[in-house]
Amino acid sequence: MADKKMLIWLPSPMGDAILSVPALRAFRRHFSDHRILFWGSAVNRAILSPSPFCDGWMEPPGGYLKSISVLKEAHLSACILLKNSFGSALSVRLAGVERRIGYARDGRSVLLTEKIDPLKDGAGHFVPTPATEYYLRIAESLGADITDRTTELSFTEADRAALAEPLPGVFDRRGPLVILVPGGAFGPSKCWPSERFSKTADALIEKHKATVLVSVAPNEREQQIAAEIVRHARGPLINLGQTPLALGPLKALFACADLVITNDTGPRHIAIALKRRVVTLFGPNNPQWTQTDYADEIRIVGTGPCVPCDKPVCRQPHHYCMESITVEQVLEAAEAQLAKGRT
Repeated sequence: MADKKMLIWLPSPMGDAILSVPALRAFRRHFSDHRILFWGSAVNRAILSPSPFCDGWMEPPGGYLKSISVLKEAHLSACILLKNSFGSALSVRLAGVERRIGYARDGRSVLLTEKIDPLKDGAGHFVPTPATEYYLRIAESLGADITDRTTELSFTEADRAALAEPLPGVFDRRGPLVILVPGGAFGPSKCWPSERFSKTADALIEKHKATVLVSVAPNEREQQIAAEIVRHARGPLINLGQTPLALGPLKALFACADLVITNDTGPRHIAIALKRRVVTLFGPNNPQWTQTDYADEIRIVGTGPCVPCDKPVCRQPHHYCMESITVEQVLEAAEAQLAKGRT
């Protein structure tokens, strides 16, 4: 391995980190003579590991001064900034990183040595660009081959084995395994009503003898959503809000799913990266931002006079976009996916 060390500063949201994988692959292949380090949160390290695209990880220590000190001590020759913030560019500049590559936005152009102009319309607004394409434009600007645009995630045999005790039904079931993802880190505006998830689960259990799990983040708001879905459902559901999994076993669980029905949130991208069949429910956000062209995804886009608003909390008297998506629509899409057979 050469002495040249390159840092790739990952985007913060988990979904964006997964959508950056095609760019990470392109960087790895293009800079084969570099030692590549990823800079990202513990969550993104867990979701992307094990990864063939880096040689090591650096986790932010918290605070600009500490980060600058850690970056300086790493003796980096280059940094690719997938994170758009001014602070990330300032940190690597003050750390003395010679080559600093990223998008010219958020007032940080003067801090970069190699600038990529984001796509804007005539009025100066950002053009909705799929996140995967957005990150690949950086790779392309550096001369990397961006032909492979697929996402991927890995997990270990230990992760899979960790499912046996808390979730024995995953491996011993008669019907399909269906995972419901009713939450969303972006905010409640992306959430389909809980009782509709319950009715969807009941129909799939009744017709297909499905094993249905409700997967939520380990926070109080999403755990309440999961509890509501379980309470309203007639059939037995497995509530992961009461049986939380680390991200490694969670990936292993998603890899077992025959179908994932999800709001437009991070676990959607886990399912796609693991090549699952997916039904995604879109409401306030423009689907173009996270377009993947994944063949085994059916997208249902809500309608309303205010769509898309891109707001985390609905400000209308009715949650038009998500309420416009019916149980019948979701079941029709689910049936189409399940008709393809067990995965």
